[in-house]
Amino acid sequence: MILLVMGLSHTAFADSYSDAVDVFKKSGIAGPFFKKAYGYAVFPTVGKGGIGIGGAYGEGRVYAKGKMTGTVTLAKLSIGFQLGGQAFSEIIFFQDQRAYNEFTGGNFEFDASASAVAITAGAQAKAGTEGATAGASAGPETGDYADINYTRGMAVFVHTKGGLMYEAAIGGQKFSFTPK
Repeated sequence: MILLVMGLSHTAFADSYSDAVDVFKKSGIAGPFFKKAYGYAVFPTVGKGGIGIGGAYGEGRVYAKGKMTGTVTLAKLSIGFQLGGQAFSEIIFFQDQRAYNEFTGGNFEFDASASAVAITAGAQAKAGTEGATAGASAGPETGDYADINYTRGMAVFVHTKGGLMYEAAIGGQKFSFTPK
C-alpha cells in the first residue's frame, strides 16, 4: 500500500498534532491519562486499507514529561478477511518510564493481545486476552463510559476520522522510534 500526501505545509502537519491531542484531551476516557502518564505517542492520521491483504501506516511524535523526545512510524501488514479503507488518529500512553523505554528502545510491536479503545461517537470497544467489551456513548465529549486501565504499562486509544472497513485479520502494529 502506498499513501501519498500532497499539498500540506509544515504548519499543517504541526497543527494536525495539536488537533489530534485536543481530540483525545476532550475525551472523557482518554483525557485523564494526560495528567498521570509518563508520556505518550500520538499519530494524527493513520491510513488503513485492504482487500485480503491489508496495511496501515502513520507517522507520529513521542513525548515524555511534556517534551517531544522523537518521532515514530507505525506500520502494519495483515492477512485475512478484510475489505475497505479507513483513517484514524491513535494515541499510546506510557504509564511509567519502563513502558516508555520499552516502546522507544528500538522496534516495538504490539502482539495479538494488545487492546485499543475507540472514542468515536456512538461506540467504544475493547478487546484483549481478558475478553471483549463494548458500550455506547454520545461521543468524545461524554465518552466516560468505560473503565480503562494500562496493559503492560500502555493504554491505546483510537479516534476514527473517516472511511469504512470490515476486518477480521491477523497482524500487529509495529513501531520504529527515532530520537530527536
